[in-house]
Amino acid sequence: MVKLTDNAFLFSFEGRINRAKYWYAGFASMAVALVFLSRSAFAVASIFGADVKSVGIKVSNIFGNPPSLPFSATFGDADPQSVGLMRLCFYALGMPVFIFRMWILVAATIKRLHDRNRSGWWIMALCIAPPLLDKIGNGLDDWGVLDLFPLIASLLSLWGVVELGFLRGTGGPNRFGADPLAPVDTRLQWDQQSEIEFVPHSAGPPAGAHVMRGHD
Repeated sequence: MVKLTDNAFLFSFEGRINRAKYWYAGFASMAVALVFLSRSAFAVASIFGADVKSVGIKVSNIFGNPPSLPFSATFGDADPQSVGLMRLCFYALGMPVFIFRMWILVAATIKRLHDRNRSGWWIMALCIAPPLLDKIGNGLDDWGVLDLFPLIASLLSLWGVVELGFLRGTGGPNRFGADPLAPVDTRLQWDQQSEIEFVPHSAGPPAGAHVMRGHD
């Protein structure tokens, strides 16, 4: 199993990954982000003498009405005058963590699309368009417009989950690289070139050698 210390797996947008690695990237990066965000929240709370009630990540907050940061923390027993400063400190500490997590997720999603022999730009349709369409549809509902946008968003979201998380990649190499599920040949290969020894041609017998000839 690939580890979260593999720089190519973390940050590269090239190549292909299979379904197992895609799920691993999503859950592992979420767990790491929650651990660091929780530690950041408790650090801020200890400075201000408060308690931490909850810490969470919700990417759809970016497309909310109004938009908000995609991670949050709630504090208890805090001085009302210090709550704003506490949240500001938490967001400052948590933003690099969230960016790190999203980079991993986007890189994994693009490589999974490559495994399906699709361009990485499909991430726009499968991951970014659904929340945008849902937000547009909620806004149009106020004007009595038919609720088609949330329906399209739901269908795209479902397609994205199936496409990225459940369908097998193309068998064999494709335009983005080798099949990640192809068996690796671990047999020792014979290096024919290094095994061949060339003996230099000698025009005569080695020095010091005597040739005895008989006389008739």
